[in-house]
Amino acid sequence: MTREVLPKYPIYIISKGRADTIALHTAGFLAVDYVPFRVVIEPQEFDAYAKVIPEDRLLTLPFSNLGQGGTPARNWIWEHSRSEGHESHWILDDNIRRIYRLWYGERIPCDSAPAFRQVEDFVDRFDNIAVAGMNYKMFGLPNLSAYFLNTHVYSCLLIRNDIPFRWRGKYNEDTDLCLQALTSKWCTVLVNVFLADKLPTMSQKGGNTESLYGGLGGRVTGDGTRIVPTTDGRLEMAKTLQRQWGQELVRIDRRWQRPQHVVEWKRFKTALHLKDGVDLAQLGKIDEYGLYMKAWKAVKSERIQKILTDNREKETVS
Repeated sequence: MTREVLPKYPIYIISKGRADTIALHTAGFLAVDYVPFRVVIEPQEFDAYAKVIPEDRLLTLPFSNLGQGGTPARNWIWEHSRSEGHESHWILDDNIRRIYRLWYGERIPCDSAPAFRQVEDFVDRFDNIAVAGMNYKMFGLPNLSAYFLNTHVYSCLLIRNDIPFRWRGKYNEDTDLCLQALTSKWCTVLVNVFLADKLPTMSQKGGNTESLYGGLGGRVTGDGTRIVPTTDGRLEMAKTLQRQWGQELVRIDRRWQRPQHVVEWKRFKTALHLKDGVDLAQLGKIDEYGLYMKAWKAVKSERIQKILTDNREKETVS
């Protein structure tokens, strides 16, 4: 199948210990949407992943079990993207179920190819966005602005390749990367128009959970499949970020009945800066990138029925 709309930049999925579930989540929905991607794995897991992912979509790291979380793999991906001549790259967690669009206050399953491309085209109008990405579906509430400026971006990230930063540390490395950019007067953008439906953190086995949280006094879950950090472990994770960035920027609070770092994101005021020659007034009418509303099964919600009816005239033949 060929498509008129595809992402411009390469999509990498970082995965470890999840060969049995990866086709059910990120790799699965990307394949259904005909979106090119590659899964980055450690060499000892090649055979397991090759049973469920085509070999030409697997990239094997030159190292394994370093005990540093996903940081070495993320930096390897960055350099791999640069070596192929790309200006930016996507890096996705392996436990995203699909992409949604926040449309008239409703979270609606969405073809991911136009979603990735729209985020890319928005970001590429500006010359000072270091990191962008999609918010989590769980936070996609009605009446949100199209994006949040200068805040954290997690799990579904579009990273500009020429910024002078890299992934660091074992814990909260995504927060740290955003802080590196923001304290250097770059911008980050968290998109609300499109949302990533990610499984809750530590809700499935695999990844680097055991190697990271086991060293923080982690406890084994009741079914024996995972290690999760204890209260003391979560406190140490928060303290690690606070030691990196100082108490004025990172404080430690109690959220969701556990210690949690809290970053003072509001102190970052850098404004977006358009690239030379970009005139937003010349963009013309709204471009839906081929997206249109379609009911795949009976719609019970009166609100969704109205949205569907109001947008029927915008539908085109797929």
